[in-house]
Amino acid sequence: MQLVETHAHIYSDKFKDDVDEMIQRSREQGVEKIYMPNIDSESIDAMLELEYRYPGYCIPMMGLHPCSVDKNFEKELYIVEDWLNKREFVAVGEMGTDLYWDKSFYEQQKEAFKIQSKWAIQQDRPIVIHCRESIDETIALVDDLKTEKFRGIFHCFSGTVEQANQIIELGFLLGIGGVATFKNGGLEPVLKSIPLDHLVLETDSPYLAPVPNRGKRNEPAYLNLVAEKIAAIKNITKNEVAKATTENAYRIFN
Repeated sequence: MQLVETHAHIYSDKFKDDVDEMIQRSREQGVEKIYMPNIDSESIDAMLELEYRYPGYCIPMMGLHPCSVDKNFEKELYIVEDWLNKREFVAVGEMGTDLYWDKSFYEQQKEAFKIQSKWAIQQDRPIVIHCRESIDETIALVDDLKTEKFRGIFHCFSGTVEQANQIIELGFLLGIGGVATFKNGGLEPVLKSIPLDHLVLETDSPYLAPVPNRGKRNEPAYLNLVAEKIAAIKNITKNEVAKATTENAYRIFN
């Protein structure tokens, strides 16, 4: 069984003491590739260092996280644009909107979203979207920018069946992670009704560890637990979940 981790911040300081062991555990659990979303200019060096140490296994993206958007966000975007122009990245991300932590820079977040989306369209790359407490607003942003090449993943999806169908209609995938295993995560109706064709797996490590590790540091090896939960909800085998979501991941990241 081969799994693809589509969203993990494994360059985080939380892995500084055991990153090699963490990668080994991931391999042992069948994770054959880890895609790493960027946060901002401060995370780039650590992310690219992991790419260098694990070529073909740890794959970087390039983007500006909405929680790093402030009144000076243009300076950060210049850095993102420079990197996107001087080498290839599989996706533009992590980008998006966030109305959970701080609403004061929401207008700037929307502007950063539009700018990065246009770069992704120009380079024919997918985007990886963060939309905490802002799913409807982000769906509207995507809809406004919709073109044939515009595609990507709504990372850490935790919305309704209706929102899931809107996202699928726009040609985007749903990133499913540890929330699927939470007792009150609310994803069971979504996972029952949405076909595997529209799902990819993620952990969002080091955050949102699945049950029974909830509250602990998350890591890509736990992707197995997410696949197991989806299989149980859909009454299919874990191998079926792994096969479909792995194919979806490689398709979206080309």
